[in-house]
This record gives sequence, C-alpha cells and structure tokens, in this order.
Amino acid sequence: MEEDHSCQKDQNIAKTNFKPGRGNQSPPSSVSFPVDSDDYGITTGSAATAAALAALLSIKEKVSSVNIKTPLGCLDISVDNSQKIDDYSGRASVVKMPYHDPDVTINMEVHAEVQLQDRPDIIITGGEGVGRVTKPGLQLPVGEAAINPVPREMIKSNLEDALPPGKGAIVKIIIPQGREIAHRTMNPRLGIVDGISILGTTGIARSMNSESFQMAKKCQLDVALAEGYRKLVFVPGNIGEKLAKELLDVEDDQIIQMGNLVGYMLDEAKKSDISHLIILGHAGKLVKIAGGIFQTEHRLADGRREIITTHTGLVGGNRSLMEEVYHSNTTEDMMEILEREGMLEMVFNSIALAIQERCHEKFDLKPEVLILKMDGTLLNSNHRVELHHPH
Repeated sequence: MEEDHSCQKDQNIAKTNFKPGRGNQSPPSSVSFPVDSDDYGITTGSAATAAALAALLSIKEKVSSVNIKTPLGCLDISVDNSQKIDDYSGRASVVKMPYHDPDVTINMEVHAEVQLQDRPDIIITGGEGVGRVTKPGLQLPVGEAAINPVPREMIKSNLEDALPPGKGAIVKIIIPQGREIAHRTMNPRLGIVDGISILGTTGIARSMNSESFQMAKKCQLDVALAEGYRKLVFVPGNIGEKLAKELLDVEDDQIIQMGNLVGYMLDEAKKSDISHLIILGHAGKLVKIAGGIFQTEHRLADGRREIITTHTGLVGGNRSLMEEVYHSNTTEDMMEILEREGMLEMVFNSIALAIQERCHEKFDLKPEVLILKMDGTLLNSNHRVELHHPH
C-alpha cells in the first residue's frame, strides 16, 4: 500500500524518480533528499500532479521532467511521455517508480489530460481507472472522483503557477491499470468503485510507514459510522472477515479489518460512539493482545508461546504440560496439545478474559472476544455473542 510520511526534524527523504528541485518554493530546512536509499517513492498524488503539470506545459514544448511543489518541498519528477494535442490541450504520463515497499501502485502509469479554459477555475476530474466514491464517511462526497484533498490542492497550486494570465484548466486524471489494481486495495471495502484512489498527504511515499496505513484502516470505521452502524466487529484480516460472516449475523460494513494496528484501531473505536464491539479472529493473532501486544506484526513482537504457556499454568496445567506447550512450533500445535489434555476451552477462556482486561485497562473498552481456529471452531465459551452458524 502506498505510504506517506509526515515531516519530522532532520528527516531524510530518498530518491526514486525524483530529486530535490529548485522551484518557487524551497524545501523546508528539515528535509533533505539523499540519493543512496530507495526506501522512499512518490505518492499517486505527486504522480498525478506531475502528469497534469507536464500535460499543461506540453502545449508549448516537449517535456521530459517537471518540478512540482509538495507539502514537504519541491521535487523533480521524470515524465514518461508528453504530447501536445492542440493549441489548448495536452496530455502526459508519469510512471510511479519502484521503491522498497509492497505498494500495489508501484510501476503504475498515471496519465493526465489538460484543457485550457477562459475562466480562471481549475476543475479536476477522474477518468478511466480512477475510483468513484459511493459511501459516506470518506474525505470526499458521494459521487466524487476518488482524488483526495491534498492531491487536489497540489494539482491546483502547481497548475496555477504555470497557467497563462486569466486562464483556467480542466484536468482529467486517468489510470489505465486502475480497475485491475483496485481489486488489490481496500477500495472495494470502502465503497470506492471502478478504480484506485489518488492519495498522499505529503507527496512522498515512505516504505512501511504506518501513518498512511493507519488512515486507510480508519476509513473503514468512518464509513461504518457514517452509515449508522454502532455495533462493530474488529477482525485481523481477510480470514477473520470470512469467519465473522459465517458466525455472525452482520452486514459487510460492520466488519472492520484492523491489520496489525490493533491498538490504533481500538483507540479510534474509543473516540467514536460505538455501543458494542466484538473482537474476532484466529488464535495466532488475538493471543498477542492478551500479552498487551497491540501492534501484532510478527517481526515486531511475538509472545504467543509465552502467553499460551502462562494461561496453561494459570488454569492448572502442570510443569511438564507447560514445557510441552512452550516448546511447540505453532499455535495450532499448542492447541492440539491442550485439546489432548482436555484443557483447550479453559485456556482460551482465560486468554479471552485477559484480552478483555487489557482492552479495558488501555482503552476503557470491554469487547466481546471470539477466538477461533482456522476452520472457524470457537475456542472460548465465555462470551455473550449470539452465533449465526456456531461450530
């Protein structure tokens, strides 16, 4: 997923298909652009802005690169292709070059068509491959092209500097691969149809940065609340969502994927006016919450065996059993051992209670907890949730 990063003191920004520019606005002093790292790229918003500016400039001349202003400073961005259509219009494209991130928009082409008009307004539209908003709760009204506010402002401010006096422009952003790529994003869940979103809050995408990812997750919550839902189900990801649909009588938009950002999403839930929360998911993810781990990415924290071993002892398991659980390779292996000993439900009731307690201590929330096996088998019985298709 495309990631942005807010400006921090002495932050280093790396070069992909951009470099520091000399434009009307100098980069803030806290930002530098070394060339020895590829942990950074440009956002779809910067790519769209560069394509739009190149399309405008191509009316006068062939363009191979453009300098754009972003909230973090000025960038020179390579232009893949530019073409004059007639004396009043042009088109151009920019490739979103790769950087170290599992970003589905890497290597994607962003096209823009710009047509001059006699009014000083700048009108921004979305063409093929740019999504359209169909649900309330996002930063844009229903029916609008999914070009977020910061990219819209970037396009406008950059074109204003280059337009002839008294002239305005109609800008159309086009993503030829947009419909295909959208299936690999959260857009379908958020009610953004027929394409991707043009995103970015700084113009610069940072590898695995959490801020933009947090906002993408929070959008689900915003949509659910805007649609009037106050009873929500938080799940880790796709597996949890599938199991929630099998077990619970809920609408799709009541199910919120947390990813690994459990703490962030619970904090956002606390700020909202939800009345009832269920946390549901596979044991391998939810067990971590019982240990106070609210960022569940494996490379950051993994106390599953310690947590399950502790609760095995708390409900009466002897030292030999605790050692066997502790030295198991996977959560599934631990569950098999506990099932053999007739202690599976007791242990996971204890873990579910610990999850509730941790959520109450840190977020003043007391969710119902449903811990599941991969096949949907419910591991704990100490809940008050009416199940649709209980296993």
